[in-house]
Amino acid sequence: MANKIINGCTFHHVALQTSDFEKSLKFYTEGLGFEVYRTFIASSGKRVALLDIGEGTYFEIFSDGEKNMGKRDYAGRYFHLALNVKDSKAAYARAVEYGAEEMGKAPREMVLPSNPPIPTVIGFVKGPDGEEIEFFQPL
Repeated sequence: MANKIINGCTFHHVALQTSDFEKSLKFYTEGLGFEVYRTFIASSGKRVALLDIGEGTYFEIFSDGEKNMGKRDYAGRYFHLALNVKDSKAAYARAVEYGAEEMGKAPREMVLPSNPPIPTVIGFVKGPDGEEIEFFQPL
């Protein structure tokens, strides 16, 4: 359904500051299969990679996040990154193989209590900087 207020509005990207840019870049590209779309140096001097998730959506990572770690207010920050996948268990296993931290939320079938209900398989891992990544598989 098209946005009726802001013409042409679609999702473009989410941005994440990283403490180890190369480690995060490797995790998201080699581990999760995102492809580097563009890289550049921001006006702040930080390295930036815009990664193509697929289907016209992007994930952006910035270097030098450690300079801000522990100083930021988490209100207004994203809670988790949810990726729509065909096989939540395979995506979860791949992420763990490439260094994601298991957090006791391995993929499991559940029904979201919406109207109408949405049957899914959902699992969560922590990425290189502790960011939560959800693998969301609608059934």
